[in-house]
Amino acid sequence: MTTAAQRPETNAALGKEQLLRMYRRMYSIRQFEEHANDLYLRALMPGLTHLYEGEEAVAVGICEALRPDDYITSTHRGHGHCLAKGAKPDRMFAELLGKEAGYCRGKGGSMHIADPATGNLGANAIVGGSAGIATGAAFSAKKLGNGRICVCFFGEGALGQGVLYEVMNMAQLWKLPVIYACENNMYNEYTHYSETTSGDILSRPAAFGLPAESVDGQDVRAVHAAASRFVERARAGAGPAFLLCNTYRYRGHHVGDINREYYRAKQEEQRWSSERDPINILGDWLIQQKLADSAQFERIQAEVKAEMNAAVEFAIAAPYPTVDEAEQDVYA
Repeated sequence: MTTAAQRPETNAALGKEQLLRMYRRMYSIRQFEEHANDLYLRALMPGLTHLYEGEEAVAVGICEALRPDDYITSTHRGHGHCLAKGAKPDRMFAELLGKEAGYCRGKGGSMHIADPATGNLGANAIVGGSAGIATGAAFSAKKLGNGRICVCFFGEGALGQGVLYEVMNMAQLWKLPVIYACENNMYNEYTHYSETTSGDILSRPAAFGLPAESVDGQDVRAVHAAASRFVERARAGAGPAFLLCNTYRYRGHHVGDINREYYRAKQEEQRWSSERDPINILGDWLIQQKLADSAQFERIQAEVKAEMNAAVEFAIAAPYPTVDEAEQDVYA
């Protein structure tokens, strides 16, 4: 079992263009989520959605270490994973609005977006529900010998689900190419994780023999460095690993969770967003290293905002599925 302190903090091989791409993707996720919240407030989006703002460095840092044909599985808070793996915002917004142009033809909604073309095997509304899917995908990759790996994203709440431990045991026995990426955003819905999760988190995967590492989930460079090591290891046939990313969600458990002071202080939220924002951390570092300047960031932000505005307009204008589709793509 290792910790981030025992490892090099970042991957020195990252070039300027890749770093700027990571900045753009994190900013794209942030903008997507702000628009998703606006669509909810305008009563244009049916149901609720769970926003990823504040956690962008985890999805981007990990997915940047993957090949386009590698697999991921996602969670109910999964928009960031989808975008980081290559999904298009217009089709994602269409899915949120229940439109035919969406990735699941409007039938999946926010919590069930899947995009097999980019290796995204789907979000899952069940806590820990994708652990078996991810491990199965890794099993198939090993049997087929195609060199693919799978990353299983899940929140710290899934540490209370038995299926996670069953599949980690299997993955280690069979040396499957899967990485279990725990996004610890500190809260299980409305309860701090310390009230629900006993002991040391890293000792759990270590008990099965998995290498386990903790990393600052607000630093995309640190996340990418740790993920790259585990990806290389898995692709070489050495088996599964566990990456604990300590992060924070800026908003509530879902878009309707607005008055949160009964379970966490407003000062805590402000401290994370002002001092530990993943986009600012990377942007400030790039400026310090003279790899970028504020004008470049302003151009990126303007381009992303224009893309997101166009994507929202596309989704609003897109038609709903026709009635004869009601029984299509339904298997149970």
